[in-house]
Amino acid sequence: MTTATAPLSRPSGRTVLADRFVSRSVASDALLIASGVALMGVLAQVSVPLWPVPITGQTLGVLLVGASLGARRGSLALIAYAVVGLLGIPLFAEHNGGLASLSLPSFGFILGFIPAAYAIGWLSERNWDKHVVRSLVGFLVASLIPFAIGLPYLGFALARLGYPHDVAAVLAAGFTPFIVGGVVKWLIAAGVLPLAWRAVKAFDRRTK
Repeated sequence: MTTATAPLSRPSGRTVLADRFVSRSVASDALLIASGVALMGVLAQVSVPLWPVPITGQTLGVLLVGASLGARRGSLALIAYAVVGLLGIPLFAEHNGGLASLSLPSFGFILGFIPAAYAIGWLSERNWDKHVVRSLVGFLVASLIPFAIGLPYLGFALARLGYPHDVAAVLAAGFTPFIVGGVVKWLIAAGVLPLAWRAVKAFDRRTK
């Protein structure tokens, strides 16, 4: 068996998708985390300008990074994404970056991405991303987690800026506009991962 095919034939256990292609090491983990940061930075710029929270591809990135890297590496990738952005690299939506990003009404969602990536990574380590029904449930839960942090943060930001910040106003600004796009990203992620695992299994069968 060659080195190239070895990772694809390891027993699954709590293996996530990335582990079927890259052997675990400090270097490979660092590379995967950096790749997750880069993907987030790219998808953040796929956006529809909207104030106070733009519509972006970030949630899809969170789901894919968390599921494919697992809980620890996925959440570390999202922590690194937030830190690198705050250090001044314009990785956030609309090329924002720096400590001033903390004052953005949308920054709470960036914080919410971290537990979301951990949650879907934890579920994927337990094979939820391999089966369509469980994948749909798991990715739905992970899709909703950023709102648990993002909406309260948005409410405080709106209050500080002197805008209406009651529950209806916060939901209108930070939840309702994202329902359609959120459903699309949820279904994409929940469909891509099971299909990717099927492709891996098909490859394994052909190489045996």
